[in-house]
Amino acid sequence: MTDVEFDFLRAYLKTRSGLALSGEKRYLVESRLGPVCRRFDIATLGAMVSALKSSRDVALERAVVEAMTTNETFFFRDRTPFDLFRDVLLPEAMARRASQRRLRIWCAAASTGQEPYSLAMMLQDAAPRLAGWTVDIIGTDLSTEVLEKAKAGLYSHFEVQRGLPVQSLIKHFEQVGEQWRISASLRQMVDYRPLNLLQPFDGLGTFDIIYCRNVLIYFDAPTKGDVLARLSTSLAPDGALLLGAAETVIGLTEKLVPNAQHRGLYVQAGRTPAARPAAGGILSPAVGSPGLLPPAAQTGAAAAPPLRRVVGL
Repeated sequence: MTDVEFDFLRAYLKTRSGLALSGEKRYLVESRLGPVCRRFDIATLGAMVSALKSSRDVALERAVVEAMTTNETFFFRDRTPFDLFRDVLLPEAMARRASQRRLRIWCAAASTGQEPYSLAMMLQDAAPRLAGWTVDIIGTDLSTEVLEKAKAGLYSHFEVQRGLPVQSLIKHFEQVGEQWRISASLRQMVDYRPLNLLQPFDGLGTFDIIYCRNVLIYFDAPTKGDVLARLSTSLAPDGALLLGAAETVIGLTEKLVPNAQHRGLYVQAGRTPAARPAAGGILSPAVGSPGLLPPAAQTGAAAAPPLRRVVGL
Protein backbone atom coordinates (compact mmCIF):
# COMPACT_ATOMS: atom_id res chain seq x y z
CA MET A 1 0.00 0.00 0.00
CA THR A 2 1.48 3.32 -1.08
CA ASP A 3 1.45 6.49 0.98
CA VAL A 4 -1.17 7.96 -1.37
CA GLU A 5 -3.43 4.94 -0.91
CA PHE A 6 -2.99 5.03 2.86
CA ASP A 7 -3.82 8.74 2.95
CA PHE A 8 -6.95 8.06 0.90
CA LEU A 9 -8.10 5.40 3.37
CA ARG A 10 -7.43 7.70 6.32
CA ALA A 11 -9.55 10.45 4.75
CA TYR A 12 -12.21 7.94 3.69
CA LEU A 13 -12.57 6.52 7.21
CA LYS A 14 -12.53 9.99 8.77
CA THR A 15 -15.38 11.14 6.55
CA ARG A 16 -17.56 8.07 7.04
CA SER A 17 -16.95 7.11 10.65
CA GLY A 18 -15.08 9.94 12.34
CA LEU A 19 -12.09 7.65 12.91
CA ALA A 20 -8.94 9.77 13.07
CA LEU A 21 -5.97 7.57 12.20
CA SER A 22 -2.44 8.80 12.75
CA GLY A 23 0.30 8.09 10.26
CA GLU A 24 1.64 5.38 12.56
CA LYS A 25 -1.52 3.28 12.17
CA ARG A 26 -0.69 1.86 8.75
CA TYR A 27 -0.18 -1.60 10.29
CA LEU A 28 -3.69 -1.45 11.76
CA VAL A 29 -5.24 -0.65 8.38
CA GLU A 30 -3.32 -3.46 6.69
CA SER A 31 -4.19 -6.06 9.35
CA ARG A 32 -7.89 -5.22 9.49
CA LEU A 33 -8.57 -4.62 5.81
CA GLY A 34 -6.62 -7.63 4.55
CA PRO A 35 -9.49 -10.00 5.48
CA VAL A 36 -11.94 -7.66 3.75
CA CYS A 37 -9.90 -7.96 0.55
CA ARG A 38 -10.09 -11.74 0.77
CA ARG A 39 -13.83 -11.69 1.46
CA PHE A 40 -14.49 -9.57 -1.64
CA ASP A 41 -11.88 -11.37 -3.75
CA ILE A 42 -9.77 -8.23 -4.12
CA ALA A 43 -6.09 -8.90 -4.73
CA THR A 44 -4.48 -6.00 -2.82
CA LEU A 45 -5.30 -3.00 -0.65
CA GLY A 46 -4.35 -0.83 -3.60
CA ALA A 47 -7.01 -2.57 -5.68
CA MET A 48 -9.48 -2.01 -2.83
CA VAL A 49 -8.72 1.70 -2.88
CA SER A 50 -9.33 1.75 -6.63
CA ALA A 51 -12.66 -0.03 -6.13
CA LEU A 52 -13.73 2.47 -3.46
CA LYS A 53 -12.84 5.35 -5.78
CA SER A 54 -14.42 4.01 -8.93
CA SER A 55 -17.63 2.30 -7.84
CA ARG A 56 -20.46 2.58 -5.36
CA ASP A 57 -20.30 -0.88 -3.81
CA VAL A 58 -22.30 -0.32 -0.63
CA ALA A 59 -21.40 -3.72 0.79
CA LEU A 60 -17.68 -3.09 0.34
CA GLU A 61 -17.93 0.42 1.78
CA ARG A 62 -19.74 -0.87 4.85
CA ALA A 63 -17.28 -3.73 5.30
CA VAL A 64 -14.29 -1.36 5.17
CA VAL A 65 -15.75 0.98 7.79
CA GLU A 66 -16.94 -1.81 10.09
CA ALA A 67 -13.59 -3.60 9.90
CA MET A 68 -11.87 -0.52 11.26
CA THR A 69 -14.36 0.03 14.07
CA THR A 70 -13.18 -1.01 17.52
CA ASN A 71 -15.86 -3.07 19.30
CA GLU A 72 -14.22 -3.71 22.65
CA THR A 73 -16.88 -4.09 25.33
CA PHE A 74 -17.96 -6.33 28.19
CA PHE A 75 -20.70 -6.60 30.80
CA PHE A 76 -20.69 -3.92 33.51
CA ARG A 77 -17.55 -2.42 31.99
CA ASP A 78 -15.69 -0.20 34.48
CA ARG A 79 -18.48 -0.92 37.00
CA THR A 80 -18.65 2.67 38.37
CA PRO A 81 -21.06 3.95 35.66
CA PHE A 82 -23.44 1.11 36.54
CA ASP A 83 -23.20 1.67 40.29
CA LEU A 84 -23.94 5.32 39.54
CA PHE A 85 -26.98 4.29 37.51
CA ARG A 86 -28.31 2.11 40.34
CA ASP A 87 -27.56 4.40 43.27
CA VAL A 88 -28.11 7.90 41.85
CA LEU A 89 -29.23 8.29 38.25
CA LEU A 90 -32.20 5.95 38.26
CA PRO A 91 -33.63 6.99 41.65
CA GLU A 92 -33.39 10.68 40.78
CA ALA A 93 -34.80 10.22 37.28
CA MET A 94 -37.74 8.25 38.68
CA ALA A 95 -38.41 10.95 41.27
CA ARG A 96 -38.54 13.58 38.53
CA ARG A 97 -40.60 11.48 36.11
CA ALA A 98 -43.12 10.21 38.69
CA SER A 99 -46.02 11.86 36.87
CA GLN A 100 -45.08 10.52 33.42
CA ARG A 101 -43.84 7.12 34.66
CA ARG A 102 -41.56 6.83 31.64
CA LEU A 103 -37.78 6.89 31.21
CA ARG A 104 -35.71 6.89 28.05
CA ILE A 105 -32.12 5.62 27.98
CA TRP A 106 -29.73 5.64 25.02
CA CYS A 107 -26.57 3.55 24.72
CA ALA A 108 -24.65 5.06 21.81
CA ALA A 109 -21.89 2.86 20.36
CA ALA A 110 -23.60 -0.16 21.95
CA SER A 111 -21.40 -2.64 20.06
CA THR A 112 -22.42 -6.26 20.78
CA GLY A 113 -24.93 -5.25 23.44
CA GLN A 114 -23.20 -5.83 26.77
CA GLU A 115 -23.73 -2.26 27.98
CA PRO A 116 -27.49 -1.96 27.32
CA TYR A 117 -28.06 -5.51 28.56
CA SER A 118 -26.18 -4.67 31.77
CA LEU A 119 -28.60 -1.79 32.33
CA ALA A 120 -31.54 -4.01 31.40
CA MET A 121 -30.48 -6.56 34.02
CA MET A 122 -30.38 -3.85 36.66
CA LEU A 123 -33.82 -2.61 35.65
CA GLN A 124 -35.28 -6.10 35.69
CA ASP A 125 -33.82 -6.73 39.12
CA ALA A 126 -35.59 -3.55 40.28
CA ALA A 127 -38.88 -4.47 38.55
CA PRO A 128 -41.06 -4.48 41.71
CA ARG A 129 -40.32 -0.78 42.23
CA LEU A 130 -40.78 -0.02 38.53
CA ALA A 131 -44.25 -1.57 38.21
CA GLY A 132 -46.36 0.50 35.86
CA TRP A 133 -43.37 2.30 34.32
CA THR A 134 -42.26 2.32 30.70
CA VAL A 135 -38.51 2.28 30.19
CA ASP A 136 -37.17 2.64 26.65
CA ILE A 137 -33.61 1.46 26.06
CA ILE A 138 -32.16 2.30 22.65
CA GLY A 139 -28.85 0.73 21.59
CA THR A 140 -27.16 2.11 18.48
CA ASP A 141 -23.94 1.40 16.62
CA LEU A 142 -22.32 2.13 13.30
CA SER A 143 -21.72 -1.57 12.66
CA THR A 144 -24.71 -3.63 11.56
CA GLU A 145 -22.67 -6.78 12.15
CA VAL A 146 -22.25 -6.17 15.87
CA LEU A 147 -25.88 -5.11 16.18
CA GLU A 148 -26.99 -8.46 14.81
CA LYS A 149 -24.94 -10.17 17.49
CA ALA A 150 -26.46 -7.88 20.10
CA LYS A 151 -29.98 -8.71 18.96
CA ALA A 152 -29.23 -12.43 19.12
CA GLY A 153 -27.89 -12.02 22.67
CA LEU A 154 -25.60 -15.03 22.29
CA TYR A 155 -22.21 -14.85 23.98
CA SER A 156 -19.18 -17.08 24.40
CA HIS A 157 -18.01 -18.39 27.75
CA PHE A 158 -15.16 -15.87 27.61
CA GLU A 159 -17.58 -12.98 27.02
CA VAL A 160 -19.85 -13.83 29.95
CA GLN A 161 -16.83 -14.22 32.22
CA ARG A 162 -15.78 -10.61 31.57
CA GLY A 163 -17.50 -8.48 34.22
CA LEU A 164 -20.68 -10.53 34.63
CA PRO A 165 -21.36 -11.71 38.20
CA VAL A 166 -22.06 -15.43 38.49
CA GLN A 167 -25.48 -14.78 40.03
CA SER A 168 -26.44 -12.63 37.02
CA LEU A 169 -25.30 -15.36 34.63
CA ILE A 170 -27.45 -17.93 36.41
CA LYS A 171 -30.45 -15.63 36.66
CA HIS A 172 -30.50 -14.01 33.23
CA PHE A 173 -28.84 -16.49 30.82
CA GLU A 174 -29.37 -20.00 29.52
CA GLN A 175 -26.62 -22.21 28.17
CA VAL A 176 -26.83 -23.08 24.47
CA GLY A 177 -24.14 -25.61 23.66
CA GLU A 178 -20.86 -23.91 24.51
CA GLN A 179 -22.43 -20.43 24.49
CA TRP A 180 -24.81 -18.46 26.68
CA ARG A 181 -27.96 -16.66 25.52
CA ILE A 182 -29.42 -13.78 27.47
CA SER A 183 -33.10 -14.23 28.34
CA ALA A 184 -35.80 -13.32 25.85
CA SER A 185 -37.31 -10.84 28.30
CA LEU A 186 -34.04 -8.91 28.41
CA ARG A 187 -33.59 -9.04 24.63
CA GLN A 188 -37.04 -7.52 24.29
CA MET A 189 -36.09 -4.62 26.55
CA VAL A 190 -33.54 -3.16 24.10
CA ASP A 191 -34.34 -1.68 20.70
CA TYR A 192 -31.20 -1.86 18.53
CA ARG A 193 -30.80 0.51 15.59
CA PRO A 194 -27.93 1.26 13.18
CA LEU A 195 -26.65 4.80 13.65
CA ASN A 196 -23.57 6.74 12.61
CA LEU A 197 -22.83 9.42 15.22
CA LEU A 198 -21.54 11.68 12.43
CA GLN A 199 -25.04 11.81 10.98
CA PRO A 200 -28.17 13.47 12.43
CA PHE A 201 -29.74 11.55 15.30
CA ASP A 202 -32.37 14.01 16.50
CA GLY A 203 -35.01 11.61 15.15
CA LEU A 204 -34.36 9.36 18.14
CA GLY A 205 -36.05 11.85 20.46
CA THR A 206 -34.85 13.09 23.83
CA PHE A 207 -33.35 10.96 26.59
CA ASP A 208 -33.11 11.11 30.36
CA ILE A 209 -29.81 9.21 30.43
CA ILE A 210 -27.25 8.78 27.64
CA TYR A 211 -24.26 6.44 27.74
CA CYS A 212 -21.71 7.35 25.06
CA ARG A 213 -18.56 5.75 26.41
CA ASN A 214 -15.21 5.02 24.80
CA VAL A 215 -16.08 6.15 21.31
CA LEU A 216 -15.10 9.84 21.28
CA ILE A 217 -11.48 8.83 21.89
CA TYR A 218 -11.29 7.77 18.23
CA PHE A 219 -12.38 11.20 16.91
CA ASP A 220 -10.40 14.39 16.41
CA ALA A 221 -11.27 17.47 18.47
CA PRO A 222 -13.66 19.15 15.96
CA THR A 223 -15.58 15.91 15.51
CA LYS A 224 -15.78 15.37 19.27
CA GLY A 225 -17.13 18.89 19.73
CA ASP A 226 -19.75 18.40 17.03
CA VAL A 227 -20.96 15.08 18.43
CA LEU A 228 -21.08 16.42 22.00
CA ALA A 229 -23.04 19.50 20.95
CA ARG A 230 -25.60 17.33 19.21
CA LEU A 231 -25.73 14.91 22.16
CA SER A 232 -26.68 17.85 24.34
CA THR A 233 -29.73 18.49 22.16
CA SER A 234 -30.78 14.85 22.60
CA LEU A 235 -30.40 15.06 26.36
CA ALA A 236 -33.31 16.22 28.53
CA PRO A 237 -32.58 19.55 30.25
CA ASP A 238 -32.21 17.67 33.54
CA GLY A 239 -30.65 14.59 32.00
CA ALA A 240 -27.29 12.86 32.49
CA LEU A 241 -24.57 12.01 29.96
CA LEU A 242 -21.90 9.44 30.78
CA LEU A 243 -18.60 9.35 28.88
CA GLY A 244 -15.61 7.03 29.17
CA ALA A 245 -12.90 7.57 31.75
CA ALA A 246 -10.52 8.99 29.13
CA GLU A 247 -13.13 11.32 27.62
CA THR A 248 -14.27 14.82 28.55
CA VAL A 249 -16.33 17.77 27.32
CA ILE A 250 -13.81 20.34 28.57
CA GLY A 251 -12.46 22.44 25.74
CA LEU A 252 -14.84 20.83 23.26
CA THR A 253 -18.29 22.26 23.99
CA GLU A 254 -19.87 24.79 26.34
CA LYS A 255 -23.25 23.08 26.24
CA LEU A 256 -22.27 20.40 28.77
CA VAL A 257 -20.35 20.58 32.04
CA PRO A 258 -18.80 17.97 34.34
CA ASN A 259 -20.68 16.93 37.46
CA ALA A 260 -18.52 17.78 40.46
CA GLN A 261 -19.33 14.63 42.42
CA HIS A 262 -18.99 11.94 39.76
CA ARG A 263 -16.17 11.56 37.26
CA GLY A 264 -17.32 10.78 33.75
CA LEU A 265 -20.79 12.26 34.25
CA TYR A 266 -21.94 15.46 32.52
CA VAL A 267 -25.05 17.62 32.68
CA GLN A 268 -26.45 20.52 30.72
CA ALA A 269 -24.62 23.79 31.32
CA GLY A 270 -26.29 26.19 33.75
CA ARG A 271 -27.93 23.48 35.86
CA THR A 272 -27.42 23.12 39.59
CA PRO A 273 -27.58 19.89 41.60
CA ALA A 274 -30.72 18.94 43.46
CA ALA A 275 -30.95 17.11 46.76
CA ARG A 276 -30.84 13.34 46.37
CA PRO A 277 -33.93 11.23 47.14
CA ALA A 278 -34.20 10.23 50.78
CA ALA A 279 -32.63 6.92 51.80
CA GLY A 280 -35.10 4.09 51.56
CA GLY A 281 -36.81 5.74 48.59
CA ILE A 282 -37.40 4.45 45.09
CA LEU A 283 -34.32 2.27 44.85
CA SER A 284 -32.80 2.92 48.26
CA PRO A 285 -29.75 4.84 46.95
CA ALA A 286 -26.50 4.33 48.76
CA VAL A 287 -26.20 6.37 51.94
CA GLY A 288 -24.25 9.52 51.20
CA SER A 289 -24.70 9.36 47.42
CA PRO A 290 -24.92 13.02 46.40
CA GLY A 291 -27.71 14.24 44.17
CA LEU A 292 -26.52 15.52 40.85
CA LEU A 293 -29.40 16.68 38.68
CA PRO A 294 -31.81 19.63 38.88
CA PRO A 295 -35.54 19.45 39.70
CA ALA A 296 -37.87 18.33 36.97
CA ALA A 297 -40.02 21.42 36.81
CA GLN A 298 -41.15 21.45 33.20
CA THR A 299 -37.96 19.70 32.07
CA GLY A 300 -39.26 16.24 31.21
CA ALA A 301 -37.86 14.35 28.24
CA ALA A 302 -39.51 15.32 24.98
CA ALA A 303 -42.18 12.99 23.75
CA ALA A 304 -41.09 10.28 21.33
CA PRO A 305 -42.98 7.42 19.66
CA PRO A 306 -43.53 4.64 22.20
CA LEU A 307 -41.13 1.72 21.76
CA ARG A 308 -42.14 -0.94 24.25
CA ARG A 309 -43.20 -1.38 27.82
CA VAL A 310 -40.39 -3.30 29.38
CA VAL A 311 -41.13 -3.35 33.08
CA GLY A 312 -44.70 -2.10 33.28
CA LEU A 313 -47.14 -4.48 34.91
